[in-house]
Amino acid sequence: MADQHTPRSLIVTLYGAYGRERPGPLPVAELIRLMGALGVDAPAVRSSVSRLKRRGLLLSAHAADGSAGYALSQDAHQLLDDGDRRIYDHRTPLLSDGWVLAVFSVPEAERHKRHLLRSRLHRLGFGSAAPGVWVAPARLYEETRHTLRRLQLDPYVELFRGTHLGFAATSEAVASWWDLGAVAKAHEEFLDSHEPVLRRWSAERTGSAEDAYRDYLLALDSWRRLPYTDPGLPIELLPEGWPGGRSAGVFRQVHDLLRETGAAFVHRE
Repeated sequence: MADQHTPRSLIVTLYGAYGRERPGPLPVAELIRLMGALGVDAPAVRSSVSRLKRRGLLLSAHAADGSAGYALSQDAHQLLDDGDRRIYDHRTPLLSDGWVLAVFSVPEAERHKRHLLRSRLHRLGFGSAAPGVWVAPARLYEETRHTLRRLQLDPYVELFRGTHLGFAATSEAVASWWDLGAVAKAHEEFLDSHEPVLRRWSAERTGSAEDAYRDYLLALDSWRRLPYTDPGLPIELLPEGWPGGRSAGVFRQVHDLLRETGAAFVHRE
């Protein structure tokens, strides 16, 4: 998963990182300024905002000074709150936590929803255990429930909690449920892109608020997709030398080092 910092993704990342701290909608001029610092021009910002409005994630609203702006919808707030639990969750997954199973059945007349369900479960981090049976660590239950209800897919799905009892060893089973090689590659690509940034800031400890904002937002935009690519399996189920812990450590350090300094550029402190 190479870094693909699309304007739409960067706007969502900006709202997730800093937009909820504001007392009101983000003015259009501010959004253009903040995206400009990331190399996104005004036409691309407006085009991406239009798409996010059509998806029901942004709403047109007046900012505190009366200028045109954009606010997060209720669905967007829920989406970002769910994302926070993934992005900033540093708990060690335990095998004893168990699994959540999603079992679905879609009538042939609505088979387009079958594809949507599979796609959404995959994006939530589920692995496919069998046709119509998807599995994920139990901690993903709440977000799965919110997502399926928001997309009106919940009538087709039953959710269960459970323990894997065999017949294959659980470590062998998860290797068939997920493409662990692809997940490891995604972590390695994150490290290739952002570990040098961390080394530079750790060594120099200097840089402008704009530089901190840019480096932090790009790292966050890359990282926030990784906890969905990687379901967060217990370490005893993963191959030796798994890079996930190292990439999570790099992100935590980038976050601790740059987020507050970057906020000064966002809020013009």
